[in-house]
Amino acid sequence: MSERQEERLYLLLDSVNNPLARGKMEGPANGNILQMLVLDNDVEKVAKHEVIVLMSMSGSEAPLQCRIVRQRGDRVALEKIASLDPDLRRNLRVPIKFDTFIYPITGRWRGRRAVQSIDLSCGGVAFYGDDGLEVGEKMEMVIPVTEEPVILRCQILRKQELRNDKLLYAIKFVDMCEDEEVTVREAVFSIQLENRPHAAGDDREEQR
Repeated sequence: MSERQEERLYLLLDSVNNPLARGKMEGPANGNILQMLVLDNDVEKVAKHEVIVLMSMSGSEAPLQCRIVRQRGDRVALEKIASLDPDLRRNLRVPIKFDTFIYPITGRWRGRRAVQSIDLSCGGVAFYGDDGLEVGEKMEMVIPVTEEPVILRCQILRKQELRNDKLLYAIKFVDMCEDEEVTVREAVFSIQLENRPHAAGDDREEQR
């Protein structure tokens, strides 16, 4: 039941993918006109835009570009314009610092290493760490910013040397189950909303 409820929750973004609010789909999602309940009293942040993007909390739907055709109270009616690249959700990246640990799977090192994140996406993490990790090796990382901390399997994609013997690493999550994907997505969406600009001028382009 919670899984079905999860599929009804969306992140609403503006046309350049800045987060606006969370929403809940009411009625069928396969029609041309969608009914969305905007949560957390954020409907005014949404209603000032003409075109928005819906990004489902589940992994089963491609993001949708929609036009707002009507607002009544906390509800908006949306006309579908286009389906967008599914990678948009995976690549949605938020800057966030947290201290955490990694554990080897295929690496030749032992024990655990302390690292500090730079950003988090639904597909991976960038972090600062010491030398000794190689591109392609797999490890486990504790992600402490989800509702409950999770340990995820990762693979190193890139590394870049910095000053002071530190390195910048980019990793992707691998072998994720659906629950883990939803958990990370929830954290990314929540951080996106917390970090959204409070200034009123960021949607000027879309105003008449």
